[in-house]
Amino acid sequence: MAHSASSTQPAARHAADADPSVGALVQSAMADVSTLIRAEIELAKAEVSRSAKKAGISVALFAVAGVLLAFAGIYLFVTLAEFFTWLGLARWVSYLIVTVGLLLVAAVAGFIGLRMLKKIDKPERTMESLRELPDVMHREEPGQRRRALPTVSNGRVERRSPDSYLV
Repeated sequence: MAHSASSTQPAARHAADADPSVGALVQSAMADVSTLIRAEIELAKAEVSRSAKKAGISVALFAVAGVLLAFAGIYLFVTLAEFFTWLGLARWVSYLIVTVGLLLVAAVAGFIGLRMLKKIDKPERTMESLRELPDVMHREEPGQRRRALPTVSNGRVERRSPDSYLV
C-alpha cells in the first residue's frame, strides 16, 4: 500500500504541473516578456555603445583631417604668394594679391550662404501648432469638448470641422 500511495503522489504532482492555472501562465508569460525586453535593451545598449565609440573615433579623425587640411591651405597660399614673387612681383604685392583673393572668395561664399539661409522655409505648421497649444491644454468637461483635429494626408495638414469631433 505504501508503494501505491507513493506512486500516486508523483502522478498527482505531474498532473498539477501539466495543468497550471491561468494566473500562473500569465505570470510566466509576463516574466518571459520582461526577460526578453531586458535582454533586448541590453543588446541595444551594447550595439549603441559600440556604434557610438566608432562614431566618436570617426568624428575625431575627420577633425584631424580638417585641421591638417587648413594648415595645408595656409602653406598652399604662401606657396602661391612666393610663386608671384618668383614671377617678378614685389613680395608684399604677391602676399597682398593672395590675401585679397582669399577675402573675395570668403565674401562670395558668405553672400551665397546668406542668400541660401534666407530661402529656408519657416516651419509654419509647427509654429501654428505651438500657437494653438494653450487652447489644446485647456481642460473642458468630457462630452463638452469640441476641437478641430488636424488630419495629415499626402504631407499636408488639414483641419476638420469642429462639429465633426466631440470628445
